[in-house]
Amino acid sequence: MEPISIVCAVFLFFSCHLQGSSALTPVFVQKGKDVLLEAMVADVPEDFDLLSWTFNKSDTLVTFSPVREPRVYDAYTGKVEPSVKNYSVKLKNLQEADSGVYTARLTRDREQTVAEYNVTVQDPVAPVELTVNSVSNSSDSCNLTVTCSTQDSHHISSTLTCDTKTCSQEGGERSKVTTSGASLLVYLVNDSIICNHSNRVSWTKDSKMIGEFCPRHAGQRTERYHVLPLVIGTVVAVIIIIAAVIVYHQKKMKKRKYETEKIENTVYAVPEVESPARPLVQSQADETSGPTSTYCLVGPHSEATGSTETRGNTLPDSLYSTVGKSSRA
Repeated sequence: MEPISIVCAVFLFFSCHLQGSSALTPVFVQKGKDVLLEAMVADVPEDFDLLSWTFNKSDTLVTFSPVREPRVYDAYTGKVEPSVKNYSVKLKNLQEADSGVYTARLTRDREQTVAEYNVTVQDPVAPVELTVNSVSNSSDSCNLTVTCSTQDSHHISSTLTCDTKTCSQEGGERSKVTTSGASLLVYLVNDSIICNHSNRVSWTKDSKMIGEFCPRHAGQRTERYHVLPLVIGTVVAVIIIIAAVIVYHQKKMKKRKYETEKIENTVYAVPEVESPARPLVQSQADETSGPTSTYCLVGPHSEATGSTETRGNTLPDSLYSTVGKSSRA
């Protein structure tokens, strides 16, 4: 039973020791740049005693307290920018000597790690150059030997073989890790040879077109590339023509419908008979005398009766109308 007890005791010890610790987070920063390190705010209670950021477990950068402003230690004045809002710190203008482990530790009833970062400061990678050393053409293939080199004397060489359809890397090196931890790669993308130099914070590349060195390969690829735009252009033109025809017919149908509705909705005017216009000019007498009345008196004529018998025939009496103007009231 004693071995089991010892194992349990060791397990409990490490569990208590690691309780509250956070995982170590790797961070890569380019030399001369800034980086923001954040504490886990959810793990920070309101009534904590002290929260401190340290470098490599020994140097204290800054401390936070609920009762006073953050305190930046003299050695890091101007290099560290604290934030009261989330207890984070910004490290400014980092150099290679600033690489290391940055830890945020909280003190309350006990000490607890709330954030931990492994910061690595790297220089930007040097430019690269891709060189084609040799070319061998045959009736059905083309072989190239290329070298990808950096300004700091690192290089890799690779051999490529191309036919009229594809290219492949047949021999030599494809990748290499330099002493600074950067990667040097040679690879193919479509019709290009790429030489790439990169690390976690920067990258640079150089490239060559295969068609510059393998004409037969370029000719076949160029022909295919010329056919593709022609096909696309034809399809687009057909679509445009069809769309134009559809629009034309729609406008024509709409115009015909409009004319039909216009005819159906036409209202014809009913002719009206105007009353005769009143004379514009009247005599002065009419205007001043007002309306007049005319009376007709009908009676026998006053001549002798003997004249009524002529040639043996009796003639009817003649009636004459005497028209006179009535006297004005």
